[in-house]
Amino acid sequence: MTTQKKKKRRGPPRRKVCPFCADKNARIDYKNPAMIKRFVTERGKIVPRRISGMCAKHQRAVALAIRRARHIALIPYAATGAAG
Repeated sequence: MTTQKKKKRRGPPRRKVCPFCADKNARIDYKNPAMIKRFVTERGKIVPRRISGMCAKHQRAVALAIRRARHIALIPYAATGAAG
């Protein structure tokens, strides 16, 4: 039996790069639910910056787009059948 060992990473963890700063053509639009759903969990919560890797400016814009899309029923407020 051979056991595979995981290699330990040395040094600081890699910085996450904001997807909107990296791709200048990407636009934050509340009318595009496919793009917005990347930043919402399966429970319907907005993914925080430390997880998504977005900068503060784009995190605020995405949060606003999510709220607008929820308001006009493009994406749900919560997961289907969620209690409470």
